[in-house]
Amino acid sequence: MAFIRKKRREQQLQLYSKERFSLLLLNLEEYYFEQHTANHIQSKGGHNERKIRGSLKICSKSVIFEPDAISQPIIKIPLRDCIKIGKHEENGSSRHFTKYVFVSNFFCNSETINFTSAKKFCIFNDFYLHCRAKSGAISLLFSQVYFIKEHNIVAPYKIERGTMEYVFELDVSGKVEDVVETLLQLHRASCLDKLGDQTAMITAILQSRLARTSFDKNRFQSVSEKLHMECQAEMVTPLVTNPGHVCITDTNLYFQPLNGHPKPVVQITLQDVRRIYKRRHGLMPLGLEVFCTEDDLCSDIYLKFYEPQDRDDLYFYIATYLEHHVAERTAESYTLQWQRGHLSNYQYLLHLNNLADRSCNDLSQYPVFPWIINDYCSAELDLSNPGTFRDLSRPVGALNKERLERLLSRYQEMPEPKFMYGSHYSSPGYVLFYLVRIAPEYMLCLQNGRFDNADRMFNSIAETWKNCLDGATDFKELIPEFYGDDVSFLVNSLKLDLGKRQGGQMVDDVELPPWARSPEDFLQKSKEALESGYVSEHLHEWIDLIFGYKQKGTDAVGAHNVFHPLTYEGGVDLNSIEDPDEKVAMLTQILEFGQTPKQLFVTPHPRRITPKCRSFSQTCGHNAPLADSPVSPGEESFEDLTEESKTLAWNNITKLQLHERYKIHKEAVTGIAVSGNGSSVFTTSQDSTLKMFSKESKMLQRSISFSNMALSSCLLLPGDATVISSSWDNNVYFYSIAFGRRQDTLMGHDDAVSKICWHDNRLYSASWDSTVKVWSGVPAETTCPKRHRFDMLAELEHDVSVDTISLNAAGTMLVSGTKEGTVSIWDLTTATVLHQIPCHSGTIRDAAFSPDSRHVLSTGADGCLNVIDVQTGMLISSMTSDEPQRCFIWDGNSVLSGSQSGELLVWDLLGGKLSERIQGHAGKRLCR
Repeated sequence: MAFIRKKRREQQLQLYSKERFSLLLLNLEEYYFEQHTANHIQSKGGHNERKIRGSLKICSKSVIFEPDAISQPIIKIPLRDCIKIGKHEENGSSRHFTKYVFVSNFFCNSETINFTSAKKFCIFNDFYLHCRAKSGAISLLFSQVYFIKEHNIVAPYKIERGTMEYVFELDVSGKVEDVVETLLQLHRASCLDKLGDQTAMITAILQSRLARTSFDKNRFQSVSEKLHMECQAEMVTPLVTNPGHVCITDTNLYFQPLNGHPKPVVQITLQDVRRIYKRRHGLMPLGLEVFCTEDDLCSDIYLKFYEPQDRDDLYFYIATYLEHHVAERTAESYTLQWQRGHLSNYQYLLHLNNLADRSCNDLSQYPVFPWIINDYCSAELDLSNPGTFRDLSRPVGALNKERLERLLSRYQEMPEPKFMYGSHYSSPGYVLFYLVRIAPEYMLCLQNGRFDNADRMFNSIAETWKNCLDGATDFKELIPEFYGDDVSFLVNSLKLDLGKRQGGQMVDDVELPPWARSPEDFLQKSKEALESGYVSEHLHEWIDLIFGYKQKGTDAVGAHNVFHPLTYEGGVDLNSIEDPDEKVAMLTQILEFGQTPKQLFVTPHPRRITPKCRSFSQTCGHNAPLADSPVSPGEESFEDLTEESKTLAWNNITKLQLHERYKIHKEAVTGIAVSGNGSSVFTTSQDSTLKMFSKESKMLQRSISFSNMALSSCLLLPGDATVISSSWDNNVYFYSIAFGRRQDTLMGHDDAVSKICWHDNRLYSASWDSTVKVWSGVPAETTCPKRHRFDMLAELEHDVSVDTISLNAAGTMLVSGTKEGTVSIWDLTTATVLHQIPCHSGTIRDAAFSPDSRHVLSTGADGCLNVIDVQTGMLISSMTSDEPQRCFIWDGNSVLSGSQSGELLVWDLLGGKLSERIQGHAGKRLCR
């Protein structure tokens, strides 16, 4: 319906002429070539001769005459039904080109068709003679005609059959010869027996016309504009493609239709562009869609190119222009915002549809939304009752167990390629089934001038839902309009005659469920259901089916979610099909049957964070009990912090300023630990020293060297009595602050120790020997004769050296980052790995859990900051800096990172952008 609203806005702004003619009057895959001002002459030469003023439209499969008077119907004559086409002589007689059968090869060159054999067709000898006549009239003899929009009323087309002759007198008589020749050429194409031959000949005619024209540079907004590229393309609107020329300059994008309809030039200022998307059209990488708004459902232009390279080149030019103006968004960045509650379920589904090539301009890929409510009979809608809702873990076709059993039985007996459902959950027919009351002309276009049978119309919400549950071939989902604000698709405000049902009642407004007092109330309660707690907790299951890992492969089979192979991206290579008939039939099936969205996720989609489930409650599986979770159920989420606390903690982070600077090491600092009262700062360095600095006296108090190898990290044990340092000499050193000496040494690795952590009397050490080791015990007291008391509890093995580790707040999970860029998330209660995610192209410098343990953030030598969902292991957000980030702290929403150059950077994860640069250090920042 967004495309309807857009069309209305454009008409209100008088961007389009107010003519009744539209490209929807053409057949699917038909082109409109040219128009001529003309008179339709009735009773030519007789006493009752009458001239009806209008315009004659020449289309690839029909001739259309649009009278100026709206009381007169639009006339559409299919070329295939024409018996004779010719010039009408001034004496009232006509010389015609007789209908023939053309069955063999042809070759199109420029404006004419050259045939390989004169025996394959029949032309009257006086063809050129009558073309030279001075008459300005064209005569059509035909067997069928359509009358459309009489009195400008949208209604099924009226058909008149029988042999008839119509005469059209052009204002410019000199054009008659060219028009007749064009009509004869198109008539030949329409009369070919094979659909593939018809399509090929019309395509050749179209390409010839495009080749003879170019973009009119006089249409540039400014004489100083610099041309970047020009190519041929088609503008795509629902059910229609309109060929023309695309032109992009340094400031504007232009499209000039070959036929000048609906206006001479479509112009988009590049500065206004906010989003661009590459699209599949007919499962081929030929589409490009441009938006000048952030959240509008309908784009400003959708272009389909003839060559993928042209599409990619134009995308490059626009993307280059936008590079410093608009941040590119990914599905993962939206996932993080949705999880954190910054996007509603409705907004998130719109974003996913957009990223999955769903467009309001392409009805075969219209945005798809789920059925949510299961109860359309009760007087009141109880959103607190789980029984009110549809099972979102199953596709519509699997909701009825009895029907599913029948479908599975057929599926098992079916030869390859197998599919469970003979129809799709989204197709042009289903979209217009819902929108017929607001988009009747689109339905008439799709169904050859007819509405559907009255009993099969969208009559009732409850009936439609019941048919989706019980129907043998009905598995459709919903469209975004069911969760919007515009009720017009539910109300017959246009007073359309949609037919009479078997019971005698006329089809009018959609019958609503008992719990809806009005169409507005129905949409409001549907929106409330979509945003309800139950749906928020289960929406990820439906996303897995439509956009995720259950869309294809064995997971799709297990979820009973297998559709016809032609609906999937990569299901067929149209370019490899040589037979033109087969190719056209395949493309028609793809466009009319419906298409499965582009797959966005290949791992289970993370669930939304809801108040009912504040903490991460699952390890690896989807149904793990809370008691088995590595996270404490009582752990507080950062979402529970007050707004005042958040403001104090992070909202002023961009105002950080350098207060004091002290140089106490000769080499890079690798670790920092601050005492509980903040009076002392302990640091380690690659100069092999551990140093203690007093903030009160601003003096260096101690400098300790354990070996001649670099120290890699340090931490303070609870009580601030002991400092632990890790070293490249394979050891971990314990230093007693009170006694001022090395207290203990742990020799636990075969290579450098890169990072250490401590929690609840357990030490965690990471090493370049490809292990992380877990140690139990406490350091020996200084009076104790034993050097150490440590027992190794677990050894977490990796394939390559481990450069960083971090624990979650509860100490039940550990994240590690390796030299080769793999992040591993470990369940410490079982010493098993939950997920291994290769998400960096180089060494991982730092990794840490969010305060609520739901996410992990990692930074690497590749400059990327990646956010991973702990439950699913999915990479849900990624940002790139212009240099490596060595370390960071974060609160789940914002990040303060230290860069290679010494800058401190503040990042907005939810906005996917860099918020602030703070000058902090003269050299690289290694620790936090």
